[in-house]
Amino acid sequence: MMRTIDLRGRVLTPVELLNAVPRAESARADALSVAADVVSDVRSRGEASLREQAQRFDGVEGHAIRVPREHIDEAVAALDSAVRGALVEAIRRVRAASAAQAPQASVTEVSPGGLVRQRWQPVTRAGVYVPGGKAVYPSSVVMNVVSAQVAGVRDVALASPPQRDHAGRVHPAILAAAGLLGVDEVYAMGGAGAIGALAYGVPAIGLDPVDVVTGPGNNYVAAAKRAVAGVVGVDAEAGATEILIVADDTADATYVAVDLVSQAEHDEQAGAVLVTPSAGLAERVAAEVERAAAATRHRERVATALAGPQSAIVLVDDLAAAEAFSNAYAPEHLELHIADAADASGRYVNAGAVFIGDHSPVSLGDYLAGSNHVLPTGGQARYAAGLGAHTFLRPQQVVEYDRAALEGVAAHIDALAEAEQLPAHAEAVRARFAR
Repeated sequence: MMRTIDLRGRVLTPVELLNAVPRAESARADALSVAADVVSDVRSRGEASLREQAQRFDGVEGHAIRVPREHIDEAVAALDSAVRGALVEAIRRVRAASAAQAPQASVTEVSPGGLVRQRWQPVTRAGVYVPGGKAVYPSSVVMNVVSAQVAGVRDVALASPPQRDHAGRVHPAILAAAGLLGVDEVYAMGGAGAIGALAYGVPAIGLDPVDVVTGPGNNYVAAAKRAVAGVVGVDAEAGATEILIVADDTADATYVAVDLVSQAEHDEQAGAVLVTPSAGLAERVAAEVERAAAATRHRERVATALAGPQSAIVLVDDLAAAEAFSNAYAPEHLELHIADAADASGRYVNAGAVFIGDHSPVSLGDYLAGSNHVLPTGGQARYAAGLGAHTFLRPQQVVEYDRAALEGVAAHIDALAEAEQLPAHAEAVRARFAR
């Protein structure tokens, strides 16, 4: 089911390592032009465009795009008690872990009477997208909304696709999660159109533009974020999920296999990669993957993902080579099943989130670890962070100098203004000492 790539005995550059296990890029490229057109259509035609998309992509028409408050209340009241308990605990944990991402204000005195205050301002309005296609993600409601609330965002607007099986309503589990978090501005709209609507607003349904759009989604959602970037802030383009596991002879083959399968069930384009210097472990994992994949509910989807070019078992010479491969690949999720994993984890610098040891599977991070599960995919972990309170915060500097402090740097300002041929800059300072 999973192909094996043998890189032993070869010294490869980062580009060659990336080419060894290509990501599913063709689908992303195809989505870019389509998503841009959809966003443009929503911007120009608003509600009419959203309704056409709902009929075409979701098989829904005549639904309430702005979700009535009673739908949210009904969903909360009908929520299964076990699911409710799990969501409440997830909210608590994510809120606690996200609090550490909100920096404290500080004051720096660069000279007597010369102060620079550093503060962090939340955006006023955030737009959160929650998928509702192959699976339903109330956990994504928690990850996005809690992060925004911890940051101090005043207004949160949530969008999720209308469900044909629920009379055009947003899935009740998503509505219930929104209700538990106090979010009452919810829209039944999906895909690239929802991203465009959040970015540009749709007055006919009472939707004002947001300042930041976040949330996971398929390739069209990720491409739509690229189309609106610059109009609004966006988080990383979270496309098809991926997991990379680095393992040695100390690893449990069953744990490795079930974790690969767990991410493959998200989508046919999901990437599942094992990197190991142990040929024996590779063989055991391959056998366990076959068994686990055949037994799981979404076996067809899993089989497609594991057989795709984006998934593989990669044999390398040693753990140093595995580390180099991982840092070049920059996975969304990285699991370390190696001896002294905690000590070694600091060398794995490019990953959306790192999971250490036998009892820290990605599934834990998806739901109850307290960490955020909206993470950069497609190699973006080289330069982008996962979703957090920081996503909704803007660093802002406040400058306050008294007369003596300004006079102390006036000559320096004069010199630099002259060097840059901007004499009015210096004149603006001199004017304050002319009388």
